[in-house]
Amino acid sequence: MPPGRGPLASTLGWFSTGLGLAQVAAPAAVNRLAGLDDSGARRALMRAMGIRELASGVGILSRRRPTGWLWARVMGDAIDVTLLGAALRAKGNRRSRVAMATAAVVGVTLLDVVASTRTSGGDGRVAEDEPMEGKAITTINVPPEEAYRLWRDLESLAVFMDHLESVRTTGERQSHWVAHGPAGTTVEWDAEIVEDVPGELIAWRSLEGSDVDNAGRVRFVPAAKGRGTEVSVEVRYAAPGGAVGATVAKLLGEEPSQQVKDDLRRLKQVLETGEVVRSDGNPGGTRALGQVRQRAAQPVG
Repeated sequence: MPPGRGPLASTLGWFSTGLGLAQVAAPAAVNRLAGLDDSGARRALMRAMGIRELASGVGILSRRRPTGWLWARVMGDAIDVTLLGAALRAKGNRRSRVAMATAAVVGVTLLDVVASTRTSGGDGRVAEDEPMEGKAITTINVPPEEAYRLWRDLESLAVFMDHLESVRTTGERQSHWVAHGPAGTTVEWDAEIVEDVPGELIAWRSLEGSDVDNAGRVRFVPAAKGRGTEVSVEVRYAAPGGAVGATVAKLLGEEPSQQVKDDLRRLKQVLETGEVVRSDGNPGGTRALGQVRQRAAQPVG
């Protein structure tokens, strides 16, 4: 027999209904509570979100097995986190409140995914490790040695890897990584290089006990007919939060294969054009590139 609605789904249904009523009836108050500016456009958007919440709540509470409505809530959560992330960067908002609201939505999203999994036939338990993998390859018009030198200078990785805040070298093969997490948070771990073939291969993995269990490998192979270098990257990591975290990461646009493709696109820009074209208009891209080229020209010890 398929699983029924269950207490968690019922609770989420009532929560969705109550939140929707507040958003429709008092959008200005909800905006202020979340730290958002109270413009006319923002009120209209809040009312639209409230209608969505009401529809989800009624759909969940009126069905014995509301799988579709629960997954609709998950998709709505992903939209909300995206909008709140944009609000964190916008002027006129109270960022501390926006950050708290974003963290709350992320927490509710985890519950929504658990409830959705249960009604879909799973047991809703969160696996301790849910590996996520990403692969990508691109051709860059530079010699393999030049591409290798830039990547081997680990502190330069943050220039073309948008999800990284910084990498700090702590030893000949050890380094400390800081990455951007959801809702303005950061995630840190220590890593070590496990394979290093100059001009050909670099492989790394996180140290035992790190918050994020991950590993990666990048190969530099001469392209056919002297057309530069084929750079191929493979990454693997266990998403924080297990299966639920992996699902949420994909819904929020953090799918690793797309991340790797975007990183390689920016690496190609760095090596071929001397600039990183950033959609957010970050003015520091060209200056950072100059620092990278200066370090990359130095021999790797």
